[in-house]
Amino acid sequence: MNHIKKVLEGIWHLMQGMYISMLNFIRPKVTEQYPENRGKVFPHQRMRGQLVMPHNENNEHNCTACGICQTNCPNGTIQVLSKKELDEETGKEKKVLDRYIYDIGSCIFCAICTMSCPFDAITWTNEFEHSTFTRPKLYDKLNREGSKLKKKGK
Repeated sequence: MNHIKKVLEGIWHLMQGMYISMLNFIRPKVTEQYPENRGKVFPHQRMRGQLVMPHNENNEHNCTACGICQTNCPNGTIQVLSKKELDEETGKEKKVLDRYIYDIGSCIFCAICTMSCPFDAITWTNEFEHSTFTRPKLYDKLNREGSKLKKKGK
């Protein structure tokens, strides 16, 4: 008797599963056909897609090459390379940003770099297509060629 009860119970659970499967089969599809409908995909505003360094119209940025973002990055995604230059106003040497290298291939998108930056020199965009065929294309230099630090009063 117990054996027959277990068999009937198994058939009942099988029928429940088949019922749910049939409901999902006749429901309208909600899957986005991504490559074909590329222009219709709108990511959320707070999505972390790619790290960028905003520049103004005079090719100036806020990065002072302090290296806090590089220090706080948990897996070494960011490299802040600086050089010493002579300041015209004071005549002293000061540290200036030479290259800001970002490796999107090893980034875990934790945003510790942007939260720890005291000058808001780096931000996130919603750009999310990063696939490439070679690893070197995942390295990005964020500061533009010939860019310099913004003056304090601007």
